[in-house]
Amino acid sequence: MPNRPKRPIKSINRLIYVVQSTSMKTLTTSPASRTARSDGIEARGRLLHAALRLFAEKGFAKTSTREIALAAGANIAAISYYFGDKAGLYEATFCEPMGGTGADVVALFDVAGMSIEESLQRFMLAYTEPLKLGEVVGHCMRLHMRELLEPTQQFATEIDRDVRGPHEALVRVLCRHLALDAPDDDVHRLALSIAGLAMQLFVMRDVIDALRPSLLGSPSSIDAWSQRLLGYALAMVDSEVARRHAMPAAPVTQSTRPKRKPSSSSSSSPARAHVRNNSPSRRQGP
Repeated sequence: MPNRPKRPIKSINRLIYVVQSTSMKTLTTSPASRTARSDGIEARGRLLHAALRLFAEKGFAKTSTREIALAAGANIAAISYYFGDKAGLYEATFCEPMGGTGADVVALFDVAGMSIEESLQRFMLAYTEPLKLGEVVGHCMRLHMRELLEPTQQFATEIDRDVRGPHEALVRVLCRHLALDAPDDDVHRLALSIAGLAMQLFVMRDVIDALRPSLLGSPSSIDAWSQRLLGYALAMVDSEVARRHAMPAAPVTQSTRPKRKPSSSSSSSPARAHVRNNSPSRRQGP
């Protein structure tokens, strides 16, 4: 197995990025400006996480902006300032708390020339790292499940932005490894099965906590999941490679078997028979 990357790969957290980039800019601003900007980022974060919890518990329609502002300890006008409107805040709760969008995940593992092992390692890291966020993960999972049960316009956005992109990228990675020009149904099956290894940790999080709490109880246990899932995924890929190599060659059917041209020397040729029957040796004279 190739060595793991020297620098651990973390999922991209937009809020952390905003804080870091903002802190760099404040080096040339006044103390008053730095304080105002820091307070603004903190207020935005409080609104985001209060909305995440309430949307997950009550759904989009039954959660008011006034209720969110009250829970966040912020002015209701701040929602419009930071997110545009309630719908914009709802959309932000789907990607920001968990560390970015599907495009961020794709950029990590869909890299030309990268080995299948490293690509899948990065894929699994991108999906398992958010499990270390604690209760935020539970809120995000309930939010997604509620969206499935009570779909809004956000459902189609989530499929196109955060589901379709990573799936198609994983299909491309598998096609490169399998030396396929285009994916078939089995490549899609394999991609969905590999993604399912990681997603089941989110879907079954409460079940896992009930059956074996230690499996998700610490950052080190989550790191262990990442390594095990990598091994399981590679085994699935190896199984698919072996299955394809063992496939029998397509049989040659009657319609595809090339027709043999009649030989000119064949005794069954009508023209040859005509010449033979009319030869002098076969004529019967008077």
